[in-house]
Amino acid sequence: QVQLVESGGGLVQYGASLRLSCEASGFNLSYYAVGWFRQAPGKEREVVSCISNVLSGSNGNTDYADSVKGRFTISRDTAKNTVYLRMHSLKPEDTAVYYCAVDGLAFRPNLDCHVEFVHYGPGTQVTVSS
Repeated sequence: QVQLVESGGGLVQYGASLRLSCEASGFNLSYYAVGWFRQAPGKEREVVSCISNVLSGSNGNTDYADSVKGRFTISRDTAKNTVYLRMHSLKPEDTAVYYCAVDGLAFRPNLDCHVEFVHYGPGTQVTVSS
């Protein structure tokens, strides 16, 4: 069964750090680009970051929303079939439910955070107090 499960969220203070995990089961996460998304109350879901699959020419490529550049880092551990989102200098505006998902096309040669992503996990809540 194809499944993604996010973890690592929590309630933190302004300026704190968190590391979110996205663990895959039922398939090899390395074949796919992986994206992190977030949705705040009353707002549309937005892309936060994405990382390329490891088998195409874009291996290792990453991309970030302007709002998180320099503060968030996406990475993957192929042995653990997991992708991480390390978040530093958290702000109240980062408060949201964070989701991970995979590119609908395996082995896509170029990284694009705005293609169709599928198999969203249930999400993990991140709350940043001021």
